[in-house]
Amino acid sequence: MSERGPSAAPAQGGTPGSPSPSPAAAVPLTAARRTGLLVTFVLGGLTALPPLSMDMYLPALPEVTDALHSPAATVQLTLTACLAGMALGQLVIGPMSDKWGRRRPLLAGMVLYVLATAVCALAPTAELLIGFRLVQGLAGAAGVVIARAVVRDLYDGVEMARFFSTLMLISGAAPIVAPLIGGQVLRLADWRGVFVVLAVVGLALTVVVWRSLGETLPPERRQTGGVGSALRTMRGLLGDRVFAGYTLTGGFAFAVLFSYISASPFVVQEIYGASPQAFSLLFGLNSVGLIVVGQINGKLLVGRVSLDKALGAGIATITVASVALLLMSTGAFGEVGLVPVAAALFVLMSAMGLVLPNTNAQALMRTPHAAGSASALLGTSSFLVGAAASPLVGVAGEHTAVPMALVQLSCSLLAVGCFLGMCRPWRPREPLAA
Repeated sequence: MSERGPSAAPAQGGTPGSPSPSPAAAVPLTAARRTGLLVTFVLGGLTALPPLSMDMYLPALPEVTDALHSPAATVQLTLTACLAGMALGQLVIGPMSDKWGRRRPLLAGMVLYVLATAVCALAPTAELLIGFRLVQGLAGAAGVVIARAVVRDLYDGVEMARFFSTLMLISGAAPIVAPLIGGQVLRLADWRGVFVVLAVVGLALTVVVWRSLGETLPPERRQTGGVGSALRTMRGLLGDRVFAGYTLTGGFAFAVLFSYISASPFVVQEIYGASPQAFSLLFGLNSVGLIVVGQINGKLLVGRVSLDKALGAGIATITVASVALLLMSTGAFGEVGLVPVAAALFVLMSAMGLVLPNTNAQALMRTPHAAGSASALLGTSSFLVGAAASPLVGVAGEHTAVPMALVQLSCSLLAVGCFLGMCRPWRPREPLAA
């Protein structure tokens, strides 16, 4: 894979005859490799911000419920608020980055993220915590939406799919490390200490972005016009059946993932009696599965197997795992312990390594002319559907896993329907006009 630094000319497309970067824009090979590696780590850190914001906080959910004297469903809204903020923030920041470039909106969002996270650490009530988790999500959206847009600026085609899988090696480590850190923080401090650590992480990432990530969208490729132009661009993207299909497929798959994230602290700790540290270890093991399968996708499958075939296999696996979880949670197999439930969750999480990078790559390959807006729609659909799924998994209380399994199966089937009915992978496709 050829790697280009932030100052290199962005990719114009993956078809023969695409214009090549001018000699003046070329980067020496060794410098390109160093810059490419640095950019990879920076973008990986940005895409890791949402799982850090969510997963480091997960072991503390039962403690927050007790400390703020709020029911579990209310405390789960702190997750929903952060997720909804990330969804709505991407709708604004994505088009902004198409118009003003990637760097300035990213830095502004990161600074606001640090401030909002610090306020979360001081929140005296669940309502105030929910409010500032919303602000935290709005600001944190800058990292994830602009990271995807930068990837589209620099890569195309199969290389982009491989790069998304590489990013999963970095961003996928966040779900492993975050609950472990959260569990250890709870040994030394209460739940507020988790937000202090998040603020420090956000500040460090802001400094690295400021010093290391250059602009990847040159002025001549930026969008002109105001809000109306941005809305017309998004309407055009959503009017493309294939782009919308991949966007919805990824969104419903993400809802399966987020229903697991939201419900698993209560399922594992309250139903099966695991400690916060044991929950963190199980959560980390599942994230290892996601990383490994993501790397198999990027290193072995991409270029040998079509992206649609890999994506279809991932969705099918998630659906089967969801069926198994529903049967176990309803007692169809009698009384089951933690091990078979954990095994089904491991399979479900691992299959996300086939679904998430390939839906992103397939959707963004159709949108070289508006990567920021396309990235915003991809992220917004995922986070909004995930935010809607979060409260549903707790409607029956803390002592049953049936709602989680029902939500996962329903969203899996919807993802299958969108993939087959809208993407229609067996048919040739016309390119999306700019």
